[in-house]
Amino acid sequence: MLAAARDCFAERGFEGCTIRAIAGAAGVDPALVHHYFGSKEDLFVAAVEAPVDPADLISDVFTGGRESLGENVLRTFLRVWDGPMQPAGLALVRSATGSEHRARLLREFLIARVLRRVVGTLDLPPAEREARGALVASQLAGLILTRYVLRLEPLASASAESLVAALAPTLQRYLTGEVALPRP
Repeated sequence: MLAAARDCFAERGFEGCTIRAIAGAAGVDPALVHHYFGSKEDLFVAAVEAPVDPADLISDVFTGGRESLGENVLRTFLRVWDGPMQPAGLALVRSATGSEHRARLLREFLIARVLRRVVGTLDLPPAEREARGALVASQLAGLILTRYVLRLEPLASASAESLVAALAPTLQRYLTGEVALPRP
């Protein structure tokens, strides 16, 4: 079931997959998928082997309103990555760099389960929300690479507070400020 879910989510994205389609690909009844995984969201988290379900943390991001989004996104991100979930997170990122299939899953995880929820609160046209979300993702992915994979100093040993002070204004600008948006 997990292999069928991974294939479906990687090929069709979170919105394009249904429990029925995943069950059909796995050769089981949809009720069995629900029995083992509950909701589609829970199945997705299991399929990408995510260290944490973003739904459990997303309310923290919205504390303080629009003016605090950049800071709250980064604080939540660092709490997850600096905590006990770091090994699983690193495994997910490393596997994504060696496999296009895993990269699509990670991309869908970041887009559908995390960034779309954050930028969805902004009163902006959909294309602009998508571009701003991609800019935020670029900053967070760069931080994962430099702090946790390459262990580049002083980022590797910097306190969460110093990283928030240095990086949150950039995230806030990407989310709500003036920015030249990338265009295809």
